[in-house]
Amino acid sequence: MKHSSPATSRGDGHERAVRALRETTRTWLVTGAAGFIGSNLVELLLRAGQKVVGLDNFVTGHRRNIDEVAQSAGASGEFRFIEGDIADPDTARESCAGVDIVLHEAALGSVPRSIANPLETNRANVDGFLAMLVAAREAGVRRFVYAGSSAVYGDHPGLPKKEEHLGAPLSPYAVTKSVNELYADVFHRNFGMEVVGLRYFNVFGPRQDPEGAYAAVIPKWIATLLAGRSCEIYGDGETSRDFCYVENVLQANVLAALSPAGTVAGEIYNVAVGERTTLTELYFIIRDALAEDIPELRKLEPVYRDERPGDVRHSLADISKITAALGYEPTHDVAAGLAESLAWYRRAMSRQPA
Repeated sequence: MKHSSPATSRGDGHERAVRALRETTRTWLVTGAAGFIGSNLVELLLRAGQKVVGLDNFVTGHRRNIDEVAQSAGASGEFRFIEGDIADPDTARESCAGVDIVLHEAALGSVPRSIANPLETNRANVDGFLAMLVAAREAGVRRFVYAGSSAVYGDHPGLPKKEEHLGAPLSPYAVTKSVNELYADVFHRNFGMEVVGLRYFNVFGPRQDPEGAYAAVIPKWIATLLAGRSCEIYGDGETSRDFCYVENVLQANVLAALSPAGTVAGEIYNVAVGERTTLTELYFIIRDALAEDIPELRKLEPVYRDERPGDVRHSLADISKITAALGYEPTHDVAAGLAESLAWYRRAMSRQPA
């Protein structure tokens, strides 16, 4: 694991993005608004005094996230929520009406989910993506920023991952995210749409759901350890990821949305920290941090299971393109992001009924 100097909460990159937001009031559509990343984006926009339309069908998002954001202290913007499916053309058109910028976060994530049900994943991630592109074009939306994925790098062995070097997809989920990039490029070339792709690398942070069969590893392990149980690691534990705290992702979205069209239109950028952490390293960071308050957790060792099909072995981003073009500057490394995440999960789980 590469250790950097400690990141500070809400540093220069974040503040620069917020200042840019406050300069002009715009109308934003956030799809997947009840989800993890989407709800954090909605909160950021509302705190900056923006007008926001949220769209979600609650397949993976939660009403509690919308309620929390709507009631958030300091949220001074206007918020309207639409419950609906991005793959429904009428819903897509309704949500895009009068919108300046779309932040498209809605998708069915999870490699295992896509292997178990590729049709469901394709409908949400491909049909839904295309429906939103068409609706945004028809409505005259100025810019369309969409959530891509590092899964598109597939079996390409090179590290760090550079935007121009792709491999063969290893899962149906990866295929859908590759198709999104192809459609975005075609709409940019044929219709002049200002589309910007952000390839996320293993995002984590507050509001990420720890429950369910397809929960992401960090919230799942936090919840498991807080329940006093051992965590499972698939494979030998040497699988590595570039874990990216959600605050960095919010910054990237704002910069992609507000940077000059000549810089960003039709482009794709990695969004990450540029550090690699193995699953075993990650486990002990989380366990030892929680053990400061719950000492008995130190006795819990991880349980290793067989590798899962479709998983990429190693992932590490080259973030030089987004840094040079947009001024992106991660404000949180893994340690700083985990510190804020653990504090949030402790509070959230203490409020849950026994």
